[in-house]
Amino acid sequence: MHRVLGVHPRIGCDRLALIRFSYVGFDTALHDDGEIVVMDAAARQVRRIFETLRNMRFPIAKARLLNIYNGDDDASMADNNTSAFNDRPISPGGTISLHAYGLAFDVNPVQNPVVERSGARLTFRPAEGVKFANRSNDRPGKDFRSGMTEMIIDVFADNGFLIWGGYWDEPIDYQHFQVGRKTAEHLASVSPTEAAEIFDRMVASYHACRRSLMRKGESSRTPCLSTADLSP
Repeated sequence: MHRVLGVHPRIGCDRLALIRFSYVGFDTALHDDGEIVVMDAAARQVRRIFETLRNMRFPIAKARLLNIYNGDDDASMADNNTSAFNDRPISPGGTISLHAYGLAFDVNPVQNPVVERSGARLTFRPAEGVKFANRSNDRPGKDFRSGMTEMIIDVFADNGFLIWGGYWDEPIDYQHFQVGRKTAEHLASVSPTEAAEIFDRMVASYHACRRSLMRKGESSRTPCLSTADLSP
């Protein structure tokens, strides 16, 4: 559970949960070495996320703790590592990342890069992610490309992680899922029991909204985001 020197911890180690899980790799084999650290309040839902991904055979390259990379986010991304907790700012000297709360995920960073714009120039992180600049799988004459997060937005949303960085303008962060910042701060400020109850209620409220829309014949999840905390 990596802490960055000089960054004030958002939550203590006692509020972090280690989730071990199995997953389907890009080699189509089942791997049992998946590990990810999250805030305790969301642990049950996070287990469900990775069970769902395994059952739908969504491939994950690897899932190792950030300790292996000495907390280096760029090294983790370059290794196509799926991760969650990392006590770091968004950028050096910047706002604390939602990863520091254990309430944000980066999934298959190579297939789902961060895209930053400087004038007319686009930069992809990791650099290998430029191969996935075209996000469409419906490409004439091209093979289907698995492991892209467009396929699993609803899996994360159904379990409380309503914000997908692929919808952002700058940067576009295809690998990233998180809760809202106000939600994270509130969960960190209350007891573990209360935090888990709040998170459960948030997920239940979203499900109730989706069921209501489906009864009306509406498939969009957008109206269910209107009252959610979507602060980045």
